[in-house]
Amino acid sequence: GRLLAELIRRLGDFQLAEDSLQDAAESALVHWARNGPPRAPAGWLLQVARRKAIDRLRRAANFRAKQAQYAQLLDLEAQEPDFEDDGGIPDERLRLIFTCCHPALDEPVRVALTLRTLGGLTTGEIASAFVVGEEAMAQRLVRARRKIAAAGIPYEVPDATQWPARLDAVLTVLYLIFNEGYAAAGETYIRTDLCEEAIRLARILD
Repeated sequence: GRLLAELIRRLGDFQLAEDSLQDAAESALVHWARNGPPRAPAGWLLQVARRKAIDRLRRAANFRAKQAQYAQLLDLEAQEPDFEDDGGIPDERLRLIFTCCHPALDEPVRVALTLRTLGGLTTGEIASAFVVGEEAMAQRLVRARRKIAAAGIPYEVPDATQWPARLDAVLTVLYLIFNEGYAAAGETYIRTDLCEEAIRLARILD
C-alpha cells in the first residue's frame, strides 16, 4: 500500500500506478533471482516502477493525448531522488485513504477501492468478499478510478473545516471492512485478514 500510494502521488493516475508497480514486481522476480535483492528493495521497486510508467505512456495508443503527462513524468524522473534506503520513502497512505473514501464515490465502491489500493487485496479476493463475479468487481474498480480522474477528486488530506465529515466517511469504510471480515460468508465465519486490514488502516489515521 505504501509504494502504491507514493506512485499514485507521483503519477496522478491510479491505473498507471498499479500497472507500473506490477511491471516492477515482475522485473524484480527476474533481477533479484539473478543478482540478489538490492540494499533498498522498496526504493528499487519505486525507481523501476517510475521507468515502467514512462515506458507505458510512450507505448500507449493515445500517446498524443498523454504527451503532457509523459513530459511531466520525465521531469519527475530527472528531479526525484533515488532512495538509498527504504526509510526515506514518504508515507502517502493517509492522502490515499481520503481519496478512496471521497463522498463523490458510492459507499460500496469506497470499500472496494480501499481494499484494492491500500489493503493490497486482489480483485478476486474483493469480489469474494462482496459475493460478486471477479469481472464485475474489476469493472467497478475501473469505473471508480475513472470517476476520480474525471471529477478531479484531489489526492490530499482534507483541511480542518472538512476533516470531521471526511473522517467519518473513512471510519465508516473501515468499519464496513472489519464487519465484512467478522461476518464473512461461506465456510469461514471470520476472515481475520479483513479484520486485521481494517485495524491496520485505522492506525494510519493516528
